[in-house]
Amino acid sequence: MGKIPLLAGLIGVYTLNMDEIFKAEVKECIKCMGFNIRKAARATAQYYDSYMKPSGLRVNQFSVLVVLALCGKQTISDLANQLVLDRTTLTRNLKPIEQQGLIRSEQGEDRRKKMIVLTSKGEKVLKKAFPLWKKAQDNLTGYLGETRTQRLLSDFSLIEKLHT
Repeated sequence: MGKIPLLAGLIGVYTLNMDEIFKAEVKECIKCMGFNIRKAARATAQYYDSYMKPSGLRVNQFSVLVVLALCGKQTISDLANQLVLDRTTLTRNLKPIEQQGLIRSEQGEDRRKKMIVLTSKGEKVLKKAFPLWKKAQDNLTGYLGETRTQRLLSDFSLIEKLHT
């Protein structure tokens, strides 16, 4: 038994119209804050990485070293919270810098907790990377302008509060 031509035509038209309607609705996703912030974050990371390449660090690794330098040894959970990362992603990000000897893990007072510590080699690499980061930071601030940079940093802080 074949298809009923009229019904087949209506279904085809209905599907086409639904696809067009759905496509129009989905276009709203171009304005998605999550999509656009992540896209900007990836572009920003690539920008900083290009400046920091001589140090052997990527900006996400640099950030870990900065937090450890400023806050001292941290549990994985505390470090993950500081960086607004899940523990799995953080653990994956820590492996290369631990293998390079820039950080080490040690037993905490509570044996169930592992502490992450910045090593002296990590401090040296951080000192070497800092001027590269500073140049990237200054150039990006120059590109955006001081007012926009401060507004963005303020907006990022506000958005970050959604996490806590």
